[in-house]
Amino acid sequence: MGLSDADVQKQIKHMLAFIEQEASEKVEEIDAKAEEEFNIEKGKLVQQQRVKIMEYYEKKEKLVELQRKIQNSNLTSQSKLKILKAKESHMQHVLEEAHKQLSKIVQEKGKYRELLKLLIIESLFELLEPEVILQCKKSDAETIKGLLNECIQVYQKNAGQNITLEVNSSQFLPEDNLGGIMASNKSGKIKVANTFDSRLEQGYNQLIPEIKETLFGRNKNRKFYD
Repeated sequence: MGLSDADVQKQIKHMLAFIEQEASEKVEEIDAKAEEEFNIEKGKLVQQQRVKIMEYYEKKEKLVELQRKIQNSNLTSQSKLKILKAKESHMQHVLEEAHKQLSKIVQEKGKYRELLKLLIIESLFELLEPEVILQCKKSDAETIKGLLNECIQVYQKNAGQNITLEVNSSQFLPEDNLGGIMASNKSGKIKVANTFDSRLEQGYNQLIPEIKETLFGRNKNRKFYD
């Protein structure tokens, strides 16, 4: 027997319901898969942005740290520079004080005359020349002329050779010079500086380590003291 119209309609409805159920499940499956893919993609994007943000702030932190180190280095350098300037100022004060003390000696005529004599004799033995010319301050010229014979006698007695000694009457040392003499051979090519200023500078340069240690204490970074 064939199916009645009612049975046919029932089968059709059943088939439609099945198709709709399958379609609904397929839609749900597609939606779920799309949601999953969306979440995965979103997670990737979030992670990428998180990494970028972390990298950005890491760079910022490194930049801030670098700037802090540079600032600290600049502050340290400035501090060291101030200390060095202060030390240099103290050293300069020592030199100026020594200069003042020497200027006082010049005022003591007898002591100054004896020092001039010793400086001249020392210069003669450094030059060991048969003819020597002395240059001095104009204000010391007469005093030194009065010392020439004494200096010649001492030199000739100890060196065993004659010498001609004279004062340069055309060129003098500056009057702001502390004192002393400049000795040279006849040609002027060989010179010995025996002025108070030159001796002070020489002594000061040689004694700088000792002066610094006295004023500021021993340098911890210094390895050798001989």
